[in-house]
Amino acid sequence: MLLTLDDFERAARRRLPRPLFGYVSGAAETGAARQDNRAALDAWRLVPKVLAGVEGRSVAQNLMGKAYTAPFGIAPMGLSALMARDGDRVLARAAGAAGLPFVLSGSSLTRMEDVRDANPDAWFQAYLPGEEDRIRALIARAREAGFGTLVLTADTAVVANRENNLRAGFSTPLRVTPRLLWDFAIKPRWVLGTFVPTLARGMPHFENSDAIRGAPIISKQAMRDFGRKDHLSWDHLALMRDLWPGKLVLKGVIAPDDVGRARALGCDGVVLSNHGGRQLDHAISPLRILPEARAQAGDMALLIDGGIRRGTDVIKALALGADMVLVGRPLLYAATLGGQEMATRAIDILKTEIHRNLGLLGLRSLSEIGPDILHRV
Repeated sequence: MLLTLDDFERAARRRLPRPLFGYVSGAAETGAARQDNRAALDAWRLVPKVLAGVEGRSVAQNLMGKAYTAPFGIAPMGLSALMARDGDRVLARAAGAAGLPFVLSGSSLTRMEDVRDANPDAWFQAYLPGEEDRIRALIARAREAGFGTLVLTADTAVVANRENNLRAGFSTPLRVTPRLLWDFAIKPRWVLGTFVPTLARGMPHFENSDAIRGAPIISKQAMRDFGRKDHLSWDHLALMRDLWPGKLVLKGVIAPDDVGRARALGCDGVVLSNHGGRQLDHAISPLRILPEARAQAGDMALLIDGGIRRGTDVIKALALGADMVLVGRPLLYAATLGGQEMATRAIDILKTEIHRNLGLLGLRSLSEIGPDILHRV
């Protein structure tokens, strides 16, 4: 039965080939950073109030001048179209229909223009090198495509040590080996429902890593296309602010001082994130640093991701100072199981949990959530 977001992960493990599930679920090295995301959430308990009159509750939230139906959105996830048939557009449409933010990954396999057509309110997340000409070109393409919000992910200066991906048989570029072919062959529902229809349109390419079409997923050029991010600096963010007329969000920030620096450079928002534990092992959970980050952010939008699975998780993040949370893996798992319909089901589960828990806390709106509802274990 699919009753919680965790249920979608268990079902997706049975549906996806081992290397692909390993890619989505995996984290860097020992997985300590991913584990800390959950541990940080579990370290808080909630303090409900009673007889408060909680009829007419609302979980609607405003963020950067736009109204959303709930305080969560869909995080950027690369290679989604390899896991779920037409995964990027499926998730974009589900978010659009639900009135939630959707962030398209720069390592996606679907043209940003096609995703923008599927959801005119989608955000675009870029992995940019420290090369001014490439920055200018990709920003020009995103502007031409009609995106209103640009997200720069800043925590990928060097390639992470995702040894667990290699143990599961996944690599970039994707290497076709007898073991990979066997792992695919024993998952016929995924092969017939996702892989064959995807290949029928041609070998998937990284479509949005640059201003022009990137390399195929099996090409060694794919890694080189994502290179030279170790040159990326605050000067490049300042350049982006000058070039980009819309909302600008910096993702992958942990240190509170970096939040303040982003605000000083004119960013509209920041996403506190340790990349789901996929970059630096033992990186602290962003939730643990959230109150300090809130103090630095001022009135700038402050989002957070990492380990969010229940409505109570969302409420804890809001109580500590977040304006919005982003959820990734569970919604992609849902899309692998049943496309937009199943992604919508997962969205509804989380939205319903938030609405229910708000009432159980004795609150009627998100604006009433504050640190007074929390008690640290």
